[in-house]
Amino acid sequence: MLGIIGGTALLQARLPPLEKIRVSTPFGPVLAHVGRIVFISRHQHNTPPHRINHRAHLAAMKILGVDRLIIFGSTGSMHDNLLPGSIVIPDDYFSPWDIPTLHDNDIGHTPPSIDAALREELAQIIPERKTGTYFQTRGPRFETQAEIAFFAKKTDVVGMTAASELTLANELDIPAAALCTVDNYANGIGGSSAPDYDEIVSISKQNGDRITAIITKIVEKLA
Repeated sequence: MLGIIGGTALLQARLPPLEKIRVSTPFGPVLAHVGRIVFISRHQHNTPPHRINHRAHLAAMKILGVDRLIIFGSTGSMHDNLLPGSIVIPDDYFSPWDIPTLHDNDIGHTPPSIDAALREELAQIIPERKTGTYFQTRGPRFETQAEIAFFAKKTDVVGMTAASELTLANELDIPAAALCTVDNYANGIGGSSAPDYDEIVSISKQNGDRITAIITKIVEKLA
């Protein structure tokens, strides 16, 4: 079963017919949309990024039988030559802040990975994609120019959620990959100031048809 987690980038996408169900997990209830795929909206009940119950979301995916997971994320570009409108399929990720774990009461050292086979399948669906390293901040605030300048030395796009989701998928033995839409320049990149959330949502809406086409191809090939 193919699972998809999405947030801002999927606000305007048209998903296949799905039934909304409530899933009980050890970490709390989750609203999931189930049919040919399993879809979980990341910002349930308008939850801000620093309060998302990632553990419940990933546990629900496991309970529902998901064995391959695609994580959609809206990101900011950390380089002048990585233009808004690009799509990045990360091959690595970095978060210097806390990442949730399922191993609060036991010793579990899970190797981090982004599934190579899924990344290759996504690359075939989106030949114009770019690769790079995903940098996760905690949110909900955007990053300072100094932070972006520092971390841009080793990373390419910035977001607030994918590293947590990829890590938990690893702990649950669910092969996972991320697909990032670049919806803005990060603070100080391309002559920009701090991003405006309403502007990011507006750009995501403009990309709705494109994301729908990509999801359609992903479901046709992977579901």
